[in-house]
Amino acid sequence: MKANITKQCMGDRNCNNLCSEVFEYDEDKLMSIVKFDEIPEHLEAIVRQAAEECGAEAINIEE
Repeated sequence: MKANITKQCMGDRNCNNLCSEVFEYDEDKLMSIVKFDEIPEHLEAIVRQAAEECGAEAINIEE
């Protein structure tokens, strides 16, 4: 599974708080980024949850 953050990101850092193992806030871009090209299998469920809870709908998931 892959995940990415779109430019719709509002920078509220909810995904970072939910799953800091995968998401990180980029101070230069003022948005969150994904740390992995491929999401580790044991973190897939929490990444799906972060995508569902993203108020800006800025997290895309590719299966």
